[in-house]
Amino acid sequence: MPTTSTRQPLASPLESFPDRTLAGRAADGDVRAFEVLVRRHGPLMRVYASRVLGSNDEMDDVVQESFITAWQQLPNLDNGGAVKSWLMRIVSRKSIDRVRARRRHVDIDLTDPPAPERESPHRLVEAESQTEALTRVLAELPEDQRRCWMLRELGECSYGDIADELELPVSTVRGLLARARNTLLHEMEEWR
Repeated sequence: MPTTSTRQPLASPLESFPDRTLAGRAADGDVRAFEVLVRRHGPLMRVYASRVLGSNDEMDDVVQESFITAWQQLPNLDNGGAVKSWLMRIVSRKSIDRVRARRRHVDIDLTDPPAPERESPHRLVEAESQTEALTRVLAELPEDQRRCWMLRELGECSYGDIADELELPVSTVRGLLARARNTLLHEMEEWR
């Protein structure tokens, strides 16, 4: 009775060779030796790329690019025994380059909302100019008017508090404030 046996594919005799030997043969153009290096170190490179990239979406592309670079640069590898660390450096650089490329291509409108209109450069310059104009007009007011206006508008004092502070009757404070406001309205007309 014939027996059917499942045949396992024969492992390549290259599988048992150390990295140094495989790297030397691959550098001489032996594609099968390079394939063994890919199978041997590819899984670790995939895990590393996945962690750096933060996902598996680009991992295969980065690992493939790394192996292409390795194949091209194998003749320049001085120490064939350090293939693993050399491949890991390549995949590390490729992964980091991919992360940097993502950051460069981020749409700035999606990451940083525009400043409110009141904080736009022309509004800030306008506000500064208005403040300078108000300072100039206030400096030209008679001292009693200026003091009344500042206590009322900036200090938020009541008419009675202003009268007490300046030792004036409340009616005088009202008059001084009215004249100060009229002068300010007239002088600051262009800013309204």
